[in-house]
Amino acid sequence: MAVVLDINGLRPRHPEKAHRPDSATLPKPDWIRVKAPVSPGYLSTRDIVRAHKLVTVCEEAGCPNIGECWEKKHATFMILGDTCTRACAFCNVKTGLPEVLDALEPERVGEATAKLGLAHVVVTSVDRDDLADGGAEHFARTIRAIRTQCPQTTIEVLTPDFLRKGGSEEIVVRAKPDVFNHNLETVPSLYLKVRPGARYFNSLRLLQRVKEIDPAMFTKSGIMVGLGEERNEVLQVMDDLRAAGVDFLTIGQYLQPTRKHHPIARFVTPDEFKSYETVAYTKGFLMVSSSPLTRSSHHAGEDFARLRAARESKR
Repeated sequence: MAVVLDINGLRPRHPEKAHRPDSATLPKPDWIRVKAPVSPGYLSTRDIVRAHKLVTVCEEAGCPNIGECWEKKHATFMILGDTCTRACAFCNVKTGLPEVLDALEPERVGEATAKLGLAHVVVTSVDRDDLADGGAEHFARTIRAIRTQCPQTTIEVLTPDFLRKGGSEEIVVRAKPDVFNHNLETVPSLYLKVRPGARYFNSLRLLQRVKEIDPAMFTKSGIMVGLGEERNEVLQVMDDLRAAGVDFLTIGQYLQPTRKHHPIARFVTPDEFKSYETVAYTKGFLMVSSSPLTRSSHHAGEDFARLRAARESKR
């Protein structure tokens, strides 16, 4: 379980959750366990991130794959600060009133990408409902900074939903990332409990709009399971995403960050994940990653290479 205080320990990391009763926790099955991050590669990546004063979703969201990814110098940068204006029930990112944007952050992301020697980089962010464009121009500046410093690196963005920020997705798409990712996170029936600040069909429409603006751009989305959804609901999400033209689907197990967060309803078995993968391919996704430890940016570079190869094979 992750701590519920921020790094200085003076105030709750999630003030909106601080007074909630503790929820029950389930013991983790063997297939969900991971090793503690202690390798030299992990420490080297951590030092580069610290030296460039950057935030990573790997740390902020308490990703279970941080040891594996950072050992390979694969870090997912989180821009627009470390404080989110939403209060999703599943998320461990700090919530509250964000600070002003750091105008030098895009350049530092580019520098760190070069220093890590990344062939594929993933850039995500907190939600910034306080900004007129939701942070879209900052995303675009970051994409351009990476392109300038690392012209051979492929770029994947994992954006917020830009709710009520008309035209923001176009700003990001025009900057030409290689992959535009936006996660639906869960099935529609659980949005009010799990993702109360978002709207399912707005997120779906965002992904559809990306394809309308640039039909050649790869799109990607993902959900968590184990939150209380039914199998038929997951299959309906697949159909909705395919109707929006989404190319790549990720499905992973929800892991409860603290007792104050949404409880785990159950641990989905590896066989069930494999079944979801099989069904998703039959529905037409070019790439599917479905396993207990799957996360949006886990193996993103390798997955992108296979995604591109899959499209080429269909031509």
